[in-house]
Amino acid sequence: MTATGNDQECDRSAPPLPPRRARRAVASIVSVIGELLITAGLILGLFVAYSLWWTNVLADRAAHQQGDQVRKHWASSGPKGPGELDTKDGIGFLHVPAMDNGEVLVKKGTDSDVLNEGVAGYYTKPVKSGLPKDKKGNFTLAAHRDGHGAKFHNIDKLKDGDPIVFETKDTWYVYKVFATLPETSKYNVDVLDEVPKESGKHKAGRYITLTTCTPVYTSNYRYIVWGELVRTEKVNADRTPPKELG
Repeated sequence: MTATGNDQECDRSAPPLPPRRARRAVASIVSVIGELLITAGLILGLFVAYSLWWTNVLADRAAHQQGDQVRKHWASSGPKGPGELDTKDGIGFLHVPAMDNGEVLVKKGTDSDVLNEGVAGYYTKPVKSGLPKDKKGNFTLAAHRDGHGAKFHNIDKLKDGDPIVFETKDTWYVYKVFATLPETSKYNVDVLDEVPKESGKHKAGRYITLTTCTPVYTSNYRYIVWGELVRTEKVNADRTPPKELG
């Protein structure tokens, strides 16, 4: 009786096995969820590839076409023709050997529709940029660090003393890096001032400021590099680059 009583107690406490149909339903649900997760992963992977690779391809193509237009404009307008600086296609080309990114077309404005074309843009707001030809001022530029050409991706490679060269129709402007700010708030507009005091400067001069997002693949903060003009060179008929680009 005791044994029988124990068997009955065990029978009452043990859960019944689920029917075969229920097991199949659970397996089907798990399979569907798994397939959905795989699909979501593939979509996410494709989106990342689009953001970090294909947008670079499209932006570089657009920037190259616009750069060709600028050079054709320079060639056709003659030595004293109009549009030396502010043409609709761009004002010149930035050359930064340490960033190993070739020549970068510079256009007016820093809105996304400008920078997404694979170019650098000079600020018109919140602090208006100076231009290289100005006797005093701060030539302030922005470009993407990832995607859309990523022209400032290697900004962290710049060190004090490195050259930054800006090419216009008739002049090479040669700057030298003198200060960097690896991280600052995206709302810190003081770095764009005519005299950027956070760089250590307290007197007006002829400066250049490069800005981009940091850390890479985020837009939480800004990375800043400052340079100061050390000399200019007239562009010759062959457009021979200055020695810093040799």
